[in-house]
Amino acid sequence: MEKVLMKGNEAVAEAAIAAGCRLFFGYPITPQTEVAAHMSKRMPKIGGTYLQAESEVAAINMVLGASAAGFRTMTSSSSPGISLKAEGFSYLAGSDLPAVIVNVQRAGPGLGGIQPSQADYWQATKSPGHGDFKMMVFAPSTVQEMVDMTGAAFDLGDKYRMPVLILSDGLLGQMMEPVVMNTGDTKVPERPWAVNGHEGKRKHNIVNSLYIDPLKLEEKIRERYERYEIIKRTEQRCEEYLTEDAEIVVVAYGASARISRSAVDMARKEGIKAGLIRPITLWPFPDDAVSSVADRTKAFLCVEMSVGQMVDDVRLIVNGRKEVSFYGRTGGVVPTPAEVLDEIRKIKGGIS
Repeated sequence: MEKVLMKGNEAVAEAAIAAGCRLFFGYPITPQTEVAAHMSKRMPKIGGTYLQAESEVAAINMVLGASAAGFRTMTSSSSPGISLKAEGFSYLAGSDLPAVIVNVQRAGPGLGGIQPSQADYWQATKSPGHGDFKMMVFAPSTVQEMVDMTGAAFDLGDKYRMPVLILSDGLLGQMMEPVVMNTGDTKVPERPWAVNGHEGKRKHNIVNSLYIDPLKLEEKIRERYERYEIIKRTEQRCEEYLTEDAEIVVVAYGASARISRSAVDMARKEGIKAGLIRPITLWPFPDDAVSSVADRTKAFLCVEMSVGQMVDDVRLIVNGRKEVSFYGRTGGVVPTPAEVLDEIRKIKGGIS
């Protein structure tokens, strides 16, 4: 299949179209604006709809309505805009509606800066909105993965009837790499629960997240969490690199994983047995892989573009069996392979 050179933001938009998305609602914010810009050009040509809403709040509620009507739909934003959409994420989850959301992270808090960041990890995985709910979270590290994970996000959102987040960042969104795009016909599955007319052949469907009876609401939430347990058992995804004999295992996702992989290669050239675990799903987190590696390695190093968020999950999984160190840059500063290598050397000196 032919490879095409594409920017990450444009690739995720094109992948959504290939996955059958025909309704996109968004609002401009750097560094994700190219996602919306690409959709504004492409959607009218394929019989779809692009609509720039009056706000991020309006955009996510349009997504909710489109999903309830049975359409594959998507929105995108960057960190401050994602916070504004958070109420809508909760409504989507509480209504058991699938949708795909793209967060091209920028530095915060507040308006912060427009440079890359990974400081939205807690928000994405722990508290994407109010109430008891989860979203699946994918963490691509290449433009090709932004394409592949977009298709997977639509499919898994439909399978489990839940919103799915693609956690990108300003580095991945703005870089260009060759990608292979799915050009086959995508079959969007039937949605028998949708509120799209019934022609007298079935009962009216109702899409709702309001339950006045607390016992009914508790029952609904518990049903949803049973589904989440299935997801945790079956949908954990990660990549392991040189972990078989590694004494020091770096854990990093997204753009930080690209940097960390280079540092691992540099460490190996120095005779340091380093390896890498790259979480592909941040929720469900690849607990099983991290736990398994903890049985045979000597130490972990978490690398993030934040002051330390994912490291909390790694420490919970390792549960004191091995030392878990952290290295991060924040405010939009991207760590270098040399910096990560220095941290690996320090850990090696402590375990030798």
